Amino acid sequence: MRTPLVVVTGVDPVSMDTTLLSLAWDLPRAVSVRHRIDPHSQVLTRTVSDVTGIVEQEETQLEHACVSCALREDILPTLERLARDDRWSSIVSGLPTATEAGQLAHALATNSRLARHLKLSNVIATVGAADVARDLLSDDLLRERGVHSNPHDDRGVGEVACAQVEFADVVVVDTDPGVEAIDLLHALARPGAPVVTGADRLDGAQLTADRHHNSLATAWCSPEFDGELPPLGASHAWRLDLRSPRPFHPERLLDQIERLGSGAHRARGCFWVPTRPGDMLEWSGAGGQLSIGGYSPWGRRTPVTRLVVTGLGTPPGDLTAAFEEVLLTPQEALHQQPWDVLEDGLEPWLGDIRDVA
Repeated sequence: MRTPLVVVTGVDPVSMDTTLLSLAWDLPRAVSVRHRIDPHSQVLTRTVSDVTGIVEQEETQLEHACVSCALREDILPTLERLARDDRWSSIVSGLPTATEAGQLAHALATNSRLARHLKLSNVIATVGAADVARDLLSDDLLRERGVHSNPHDDRGVGEVACAQVEFADVVVVDTDPGVEAIDLLHALARPGAPVVTGADRLDGAQLTADRHHNSLATAWCSPEFDGELPPLGASHAWRLDLRSPRPFHPERLLDQIERLGSGAHRARGCFWVPTRPGDMLEWSGAGGQLSIGGYSPWGRRTPVTRLVVTGLGTPPGDLTAAFEEVLLTPQEALHQQPWDVLEDGLEPWLGDIRDVA
C-alpha cells in the first residue's frame, strides 16, 4: 500500500506553514515534514511532526545549499522512511521555501523503489494574499526577502512563484486577494487547476485520493509547450502568444533584450538562434528578471520561437513589435547569412558555440 504524499511549495514561509498546519490537522494519521535551508550556513533543517507534537528535528550540513543536494541527501530519504512507518497513513511535505516541485515529482515518477512506497497525490502552490501581483510580477529578488537558498542565489521572486503556480495541481491563497489577483492566478495555472481561497477550504481527503499527473504538469510548464492556450474569457489578466518558425537574430536579441524581457509580466517559452540551430533555448522571466539558457537539442523537432506572456491590466503596446523586430526577417531567413561563426555574443548565457554545436 503506497502512502499518499501532498507537497506544499511557496515563496512565503507563513503561507506555506499555514497550509501545512491545516492539512496536518485535517488528515487523520498524517505526518508533516518541513524542510528549511539556511542560505548562509548551508544547513538543512528537517522538522517532523504529527498531532502529538514534534517527532524529530535534525540538521544536515549540505555540500551545496541547492535543491538537488537537499533532495538527494535528506528530503527523498526522509519521505521514503516516513512512508514505511505504519504510524502514519499520509504525508504532508513542505519543501524549502522558494523550491519548485519538479525535481521531486520527476524522482518519484522515475525511481521504482520510491514509487513502491510513495504516491504523489497533489502538489500545492501557496500564495500570500497581501500583494499577489508583486509576488508574481515584480522584480524583487529572493535574497531581498531572505528566502534564497544560498549566497549565490540570484533568482527573482516572480520567476520562482510563477513556476510554482504553473506546476501545481492546486493553488491556495491565504485570503481573498481580489478579482484581479484571482484572474492572474487562473491565467498562470495549468488549465483545470483550482484556485482556492483559504487553506481551511482544502479537502484533505480528496487531495490524498487524487494522483498528481506529472506528464500533464511537465507539458504545461515545458519551454517546448506546443498546445493551444485556453481562452481567458472575461478576465483582468491578459496573455500574448508570440510565435514564429523564424529564429531570433543574435545581435538584435542582445540589443533588444531589455525591451522584450522587461516589464511587469510573466514570460516563458523557447527560442532558437541561427548560430546554434540544433539547440532549443529556454526563455523564463517575470517582472523584468529574465533567465535564458540551453534546454535540449531540437532533435527531429522543427525549431520554433514561442513566448507566452501573461500580465494584468493592459498589455504593453510594443511587445509584439519588439518580438517581430528581434526575429530574422523573412528575407534574412530566405537568403541565409553565413551563421557559421565562432562567437555570437550569447556565450555568457549559452556557453561557447563549439561546446554546444
